[in-house]
Amino acid sequence: MTRLDERGERDRFVERVRSLVGRDGPLFGLFHPQGPIGVARAPGRLDVMGGIADYSGSLVLELPLSEAAFAAAQLHDEPFVRVVSLDGEHGPPSRDVVLPGPAVLEADYAEAKRLFHADPDNAWAAYIGGVAVALARERGLAARGVRLLVASRVPEGRGVSSSAAIEAAALFALAAAAGIELAEMEAANLCQKVENLVVGAPCGVMDQMTAICGRNGRLLELVCQPARVLGSIEIPEDLAFFGIDSAVRHHVTGDAYRDVRIAAFMGYRMLTARAGMTARRTGDRHVAIDDTRWGGYLANVTPSELALTLGERLPERMTGAEFLARYTGTSDLLTEIDPARTYPVRAATEHPIHEHHRVQLFAELLQRSASERRNRLLGELMVASHLGYSACGLGSPATDRIVRLVHDAGPRAGLYGAKITGGGSGGTVAVLARREAEVAVREVAYQYAVETDHEPRVFAGSSAGAAEVGALLIPGDQIVPVDA
Repeated sequence: MTRLDERGERDRFVERVRSLVGRDGPLFGLFHPQGPIGVARAPGRLDVMGGIADYSGSLVLELPLSEAAFAAAQLHDEPFVRVVSLDGEHGPPSRDVVLPGPAVLEADYAEAKRLFHADPDNAWAAYIGGVAVALARERGLAARGVRLLVASRVPEGRGVSSSAAIEAAALFALAAAAGIELAEMEAANLCQKVENLVVGAPCGVMDQMTAICGRNGRLLELVCQPARVLGSIEIPEDLAFFGIDSAVRHHVTGDAYRDVRIAAFMGYRMLTARAGMTARRTGDRHVAIDDTRWGGYLANVTPSELALTLGERLPERMTGAEFLARYTGTSDLLTEIDPARTYPVRAATEHPIHEHHRVQLFAELLQRSASERRNRLLGELMVASHLGYSACGLGSPATDRIVRLVHDAGPRAGLYGAKITGGGSGGTVAVLARREAEVAVREVAYQYAVETDHEPRVFAGSSAGAAEVGALLIPGDQIVPVDA
């Protein structure tokens, strides 16, 4: 997809907004003729390699998808924050939440989280309205009220980062309406704050970075320490990445994801203790670690260090109570150990260490000359990543089946490898294939559909992130006629 297409999509969204908020539209009164309206677009992403190792500091490779979210935003003087979500690409308004403006815009993150989650049916609005909280707290956004309208073609709960797409689109739209300029890194960090502190999902920053910094047809090469862009890697001419939706919803806020994240930080704490690093208590179940060897990131432990000197005594599993009695706490401020739960320490510790190594190899191989050997090695690295998820407990029978179907079709069909993506436990499977093998990818999806009675969506194509496309600032009377 070209840059012109992306801006054309954004322009078509403007026309849709105009039809909805005019005098005869179902959302008449949402926007006023007075005051500019910001409009922005941000894509979903296909997690090619890296995934759950992001919060451990791994290198990740992320492809911005052609599917995107759109947002329109306007500031106003009335004391409320209104968030409206449209149903799909062409559907009518489906969700509409109104909250007291001063309470939201003057709240700290904890209070904002409480406000958005007071009614569980309205918790979805935290992803969108949370950007107003972040801009107010971090960039001095001054307003009594905010109106936000969003629509998205990025399916929810499918592991392709629908949340980051909506956050990024809403952030850029609202910043444009407020006259606030955002650097790419700053914007991504603000979106992560929204998800971590207002939504309450302990995610890393790779999704937000891709939605904002991604480039069409290239893999964003990001070291999550905490977010350092190395560049973007052009996908070789003979290869393409596709996504097959398993139709099984996944949740980054779910217990399995949280348990694996906590277990990884438990393992990191154990390894630093064995390496002789000191830790000081900073809270009831948290510590700060004096780590001059690995810089505070588990991914910087090498596979050989883990295997030969540090990891031989890592327990397979450990209760929170046992860990706290011996190690006090972890350095992860976004999660808290539950003494009553049992955590998969060994697998969750090993995965990001090996994944960081795999992703580095993957990036190197992508930049080598085309060959069948290169393609097969890339596929093997993807399958190894998939198996790492399963070892942690973040696999699913559905995604396992898709990976198996890709494997069975194999290089003869132009398919080299596949892996579960994002937070795991369902969602989308990334597939590496020859560029001309999209038919074979769709045949896999069809076979999966026959076996499961699900209708899996195939993701193909790419687009640019929110920063490259940019936001529009449109006078309100060009959206809502003055006589309306």
